[in-house]
Amino acid sequence: MLTPKYIIFVSSPQRELAVERRAIRDFVEADPLLGRFFGVFLFEDLPASDRRPDQAYLQHVEAAAVYVGVFGQEYGAVDAEGISPTEREFDRATALGRERLIFVKGADSRRDPRMAALIGKAGSQLIRRRFTDVSQLTAGLYASLVEFLERQGDIRSLPFDAAACPQATLADLSEEALDEFLARARKNRGYAIGAGTPMRSALAHLNLLEGERPSHAAVLLFGKAPQRFLPTSEVKCLHFHGTEIRKPIPSHQVYKGTVFSLVDQALDFVMSKVNRRVGTRAGGAQAPVEYEIPRDAVAEAIVNAVVHRDYASNASVQVMLFADRLEVWNPGGLIPPLTFASLRVPHPSIPRNPLLAEPMFLARYIERAGTGTLDMATLSRDAGLKEPQFRFEHGQFIQVLWRPAGAAPQVTPQVTPQVTPQVTPQVESLLKVMTGEHTREQLQDLLQLSDRENFRLGYLVPAMDAGLVERTIPDRPQSRSQRYRLTPAGQALHQSLLRSKPDAAP
Repeated sequence: MLTPKYIIFVSSPQRELAVERRAIRDFVEADPLLGRFFGVFLFEDLPASDRRPDQAYLQHVEAAAVYVGVFGQEYGAVDAEGISPTEREFDRATALGRERLIFVKGADSRRDPRMAALIGKAGSQLIRRRFTDVSQLTAGLYASLVEFLERQGDIRSLPFDAAACPQATLADLSEEALDEFLARARKNRGYAIGAGTPMRSALAHLNLLEGERPSHAAVLLFGKAPQRFLPTSEVKCLHFHGTEIRKPIPSHQVYKGTVFSLVDQALDFVMSKVNRRVGTRAGGAQAPVEYEIPRDAVAEAIVNAVVHRDYASNASVQVMLFADRLEVWNPGGLIPPLTFASLRVPHPSIPRNPLLAEPMFLARYIERAGTGTLDMATLSRDAGLKEPQFRFEHGQFIQVLWRPAGAAPQVTPQVTPQVTPQVTPQVESLLKVMTGEHTREQLQDLLQLSDRENFRLGYLVPAMDAGLVERTIPDRPQSRSQRYRLTPAGQALHQSLLRSKPDAAP
C-alpha cells in the first residue's frame, strides 16, 4: 500500500463518538479521490507500548497535516492540570499551524461546560460545522478536504492555465521576455499596454496572476526556466528517413523554453529538414523561399499542439518528420463538442488553455476564429498535397501533414573546410537571406522567426562564431545603430549555397 501524502488526525473524547470516528476513517479510505491523498489516524489504532498515551497522541498530531476535531457532549478525562487530551491535541495542532477542521454534534444545552468552552475557543479561530448524523459529517468533511487539496495544488477547480503554479514566484519570470511580448502585442494587435509596464500590472492585465502567484500560463509564457516547474512542457522533435518510427534516429532534439520559443524551435527543426526552392530576385531584393510543405501549415500544427495540449499529462508534444509526412502529437483529445469531422468545416474556437491562447493571439501566433485546421487544409491543397489527417491514438491528438510523393530527405550541401568547418541548417538559412546590412529585427523578419533568443542562439551567434557574419559596429555591440553583414567568407559561402540549390521545385 502506498504511503499517503497527508495524515488526518481525528480527535474526540475517547468514550464518545466512536461510530463517527470510524465512519471518517472508512469514508476517507474508500473514497476514490480522498483515498489517493489521505490516511487517517485514530487513537484506537495506537498499538500497545510503554509510552504514555497522551504523549503518543501528541506526537501523532505533529506528524499529521490535518487535524479533525469531532466534538460532542463530553469533555473527557482530564490530566493533573484539569485539561483533557482532546483539548491538548487541539492546542498542539494550533501551535503547529496545522489545518484544523472542527465538527460539532449535539445540543448546546446538554453539553459539558468545559467542552462548550473548547468549542468556543475553536470558534474564535476558525469556522465550525455542525452535524446531526454520519452522512452530514462525511459530506462536510469531504468539502473541507477537497478545498485543502485545491489550496495545496493537488487538484484543480480552475483551468490548468489559470491555476497558480506551485512554488513559482514573480522572480521566476523574465522581464525581458514580458517586455518583448508587450512590444509585439502593441505592434501586431494594438494592445493597450506596452513594454516597460511593471510585471505585476502586466500580468494582472493578462489575468495571469492567481492571488500573488504567477499562474501556469504565466510560467509557460514568460518563465526563465518553465520546464523547472512543468517538465513535460518541452517539445521533442524527431526526424526519420523512412516512413516508420525506427532506430537509429537520424536527428532527435528536445527543446525547452517558453511556448513562444518552443514553437519557433520546433518550426525551425522541421523547415531546416524539408526540401525547399529558392526563387529569383525578380520581384525584389530578397529571393523568395518555398518549402515542400507550406511553412504556415507546419506552424499552425505546431502552435495547435503547444497551445491546446493537456498540460496535466505526463506526455510531451512530439513533432516527427518522416519521408512521406509530418506528424505532430499532443497530449489530450478534442474538447466537446468538437469532432474530427467538425475540424474540416467552419467551427468555433474552443481553447483548452484560454489564458495561454490569448497572449499567443496577441503575438500573432494564432487567430481566434477557429480557422487553423481549415487553413492547414487550404494551404496543403494549394501546394498540391493530400488533405491533412487528424486522429486520436494512445491518448494523443495527432495532426498529419503530407509531403509530396517521392520527397527525399534534404542533404546539406558540402562546403570545403577552408570555407567553414561546419554549417548548420539554421546558419545556412541565415546566410541565404543576407544581401546587405540588416538589423537584428530585419533578419528575424526575413527568417519569419518570432523568438529573439532562439534567433540569437540558433542563428546569429553560430554564424558570427564561424566567421561568416560580422557587426558593422564591432566595438559597440549594443549600439542602436548596429547592423549585421556577411564577411568575405560568408559572401563566398552565400554564393556557394545559392549555386548548389536548384531553382526547380522538389
